[in-house]
Amino acid sequence: MSQSTFLNRQALFLRPDPSRVVVRPFKPATEPRDLNPTDKTRANHIVDRVLALDLQTAESMLADILENFEGRHRNLLATFECRAEDMEDAFTPHTEFTKVQRQLVGAYFLHEYSFEASALFNPSIVAHPDQSGVSPGSRRFILSLRAVGEGHVSSLTFRTGLIKADGSVEIEPTARLASTPKIQTPRSVTGDEPVKLSFSAQQHISERVIFPITPAQSNGIEDARFVAFEDSGQTKFYATYTAYSGKAIRSELLETDDFISFRMTPLRGSAARNKGMGLFPRKVDAQYAMIGRQDNENLYLIYSDDLYTWDGGQLILSPKFPWEFVQMGNCGSPIELDEGWLLLTHGVGPVRKYAIGAALLDKSDPSKVLARSREPLVRPEPSEREGYVPNVVYTCGAMRHNDQIILPYAVCDTFSNFSTIKIVDLLLTLDG
Repeated sequence: MSQSTFLNRQALFLRPDPSRVVVRPFKPATEPRDLNPTDKTRANHIVDRVLALDLQTAESMLADILENFEGRHRNLLATFECRAEDMEDAFTPHTEFTKVQRQLVGAYFLHEYSFEASALFNPSIVAHPDQSGVSPGSRRFILSLRAVGEGHVSSLTFRTGLIKADGSVEIEPTARLASTPKIQTPRSVTGDEPVKLSFSAQQHISERVIFPITPAQSNGIEDARFVAFEDSGQTKFYATYTAYSGKAIRSELLETDDFISFRMTPLRGSAARNKGMGLFPRKVDAQYAMIGRQDNENLYLIYSDDLYTWDGGQLILSPKFPWEFVQMGNCGSPIELDEGWLLLTHGVGPVRKYAIGAALLDKSDPSKVLARSREPLVRPEPSEREGYVPNVVYTCGAMRHNDQIILPYAVCDTFSNFSTIKIVDLLLTLDG
């Protein structure tokens, strides 16, 4: 990427790995009644065929399935049984399943999904809640990434790594397995209520994949912007993200203390109908504050009393320079500096070329823009512009470490990398 001379680009290239898979529910398509007249669905036909197998054949089939898939997933037999139980209401009355039959039926209604086969991009970064064993001057972090698989369905995945005292970045190896969470609260019919989910604490964080759960998220959980939020001496992690149903979008909020248990809540209000909201890392004037884009073009400052309702907003940034004439957006939560709030932005220019810039907001009154980038910090260059979506660089959030900004960013909606920036040098590039 073509970058300002003071950016130190790492060589960490996080690329999609099609070998990482999760098991997902499989539901056979229903045949049109006029073409296949029957009182039973295809699901019931499958169950009938399984029940017709003799015990030896059923046991042999199940053993063969386990031999082929056991090393790719945890607790497969339990997963098969849970899936059969989930499907029970869809089955016509039948004889009671034996244990082997139940597990075999469950296997027929699951499939593997390569959740990051196509892309691994739009990262955000926060300090890890566990800093034990980290050497002085270094910091362990959690990186969130948008993963895209078959059908362009987006999910949320994680990596961990270390920022060393000298500012260099290391990424820990990824777990071999991957899994989706246990849903702790029933799904509502509308999907408008909070959903709680959890993973096993024994799973490495890179094994945890948050896949769409509600109808509003069915085509994607997109562009999570994580922030470590400080309140009364306590730290909680929030992430605003875009829920995409395939027809409509809305902003939702993910909350966690430990990256093991999570809560997902739709946001309310006129300002939550668009995407790209970034939460400030603490309250401003006793209110929650957010940067958002309500009109597909400009950035607004929005306040809320309860964290979940966001209405109105004050326009603070509009396209000004050629590289952002088409639209602006935020690139994650504002970062608090002595000089003010550092807000990373993206701009879209000619030929839909994305670039990353910055603005400095007044610390006591963030509606006041003190300075902004005349030229981008990071922009695509011809030698590295090919990918799923050409000519795009993008980030969903950076973090401060000592005197530097650690900036993870995506390239062409395909893979991700890191740059580090000295804060003093970055501020010198901003014009008042």
